[in-house]
Amino acid sequence: MANLWKKQKLKDTALCRLGILFAVTVSLVLMLVSVPRTALNMSFTEHDLDGLDDLDKDLEVKLNASLLSVARSNAMSLRLHRRNHLPPRNLDLYPDLAKDRVVIVLYVHNRAQYFRVTVESLSKVKGISETLLIVSHDGYFEEMNKIVDGIKFCQVKQVFSPYSPHIFRSSFPGVTSNDCKKKGDEAKMHCDGNPDQYGNHRSPKIVSLKHHWWWMMNTVWDGLEETKEHNGHILFIEEDHFLFPNAYRNIQTLTKLKPEKCPDCFAANLAPCDVKSRGEGLESLVAERMGNIGYSFNRSVWENIHQKATEFCFFDDYNWDITMWATVFPSFGSPVYTLRGPRTSAVHFGKCGLHQGRGDDGDCIDNGVVNIDVKETDMVMNIKEEWNVRVYKHQPGYKAGFKGWGGWGDERDRHLCLDFATMYRSRSSSESP
Repeated sequence: MANLWKKQKLKDTALCRLGILFAVTVSLVLMLVSVPRTALNMSFTEHDLDGLDDLDKDLEVKLNASLLSVARSNAMSLRLHRRNHLPPRNLDLYPDLAKDRVVIVLYVHNRAQYFRVTVESLSKVKGISETLLIVSHDGYFEEMNKIVDGIKFCQVKQVFSPYSPHIFRSSFPGVTSNDCKKKGDEAKMHCDGNPDQYGNHRSPKIVSLKHHWWWMMNTVWDGLEETKEHNGHILFIEEDHFLFPNAYRNIQTLTKLKPEKCPDCFAANLAPCDVKSRGEGLESLVAERMGNIGYSFNRSVWENIHQKATEFCFFDDYNWDITMWATVFPSFGSPVYTLRGPRTSAVHFGKCGLHQGRGDDGDCIDNGVVNIDVKETDMVMNIKEEWNVRVYKHQPGYKAGFKGWGGWGDERDRHLCLDFATMYRSRSSSESP
């Protein structure tokens, strides 16, 4: 009987230990599962808010004045708005910028796989350490933020659109519960929103493309301490643009040659307007219509664009570039040419999202590997000052008279767009003469 009792006791003890082990294991698993979520939540509130309490009082007044009412009740929007005014990173590594610098603005959304490739290409660009890189985010995404954390090859400053629909979960500019959704909803029920010219209602993810671009332009040219007095060129690229090592030296050369070689050119480009073209390879510069890959212009051109805020904000197309080609540029009264070299220094490799790729025979990305052939001539500046300019006057593409692809008919989007033009200046300065 004693032996039987002893065996039962040992059995109970073993079961108890097994239960404790099981409980500890479950607890550890739950802790491990919760770490990423906790880290994600803490990363912004602790890491990215460092220094926000030390902002200058005069800057606080400017921040409050420039913040639009649509964002005042959104905590994340307020944090991002304040964070945008922190100084650039890597000031200790690159304390001085070149006087003739071409500032680079890289605007991104949430395609981390592409973004890594673009950043890696930038790290190999000759002269990159001489300038400031500004990364403009449409929304806040931790993976994208970590990529910027790893940039050590130049001064880098992050800005986040406080008006991105990706941070508005239940209010405009995001989705609201009372938004009109289907064609004809506005006639059947008391819902919010206006249809576009084709009867479709707004999609926040779609309209964010145009909103982000316009917010970014106004912020970079007029709202940031680092660039609001910058009169030289600013180069704009996207998260799926690959830059060759000679890109920066080439754009510097083009901006210097433009006043003499093409005084009527509004901009300088790193790539042909035809995204499938690598250039002609001839010994001449090219003047053609402005492309959307690696384009740059100066403050005087920005002022011309800013004066056309009404045209930009009321054209029914969700694409910023088509809006520019179809209504803003034609309103200038003269052809809008850009100056570029005979061989591209930047290529578009994106194949997902809202951009079309180059197809099976062109640049592509697969499992993080980009298939772009960088030749020896792409490693060094390959533009010569003695070259003449070949002008392409008649080119295919969107022109005045195109009615737009729609997606931009909601009055709320149009007026928010106009508000971006007046964040840092008076309303009258943004209206067309």
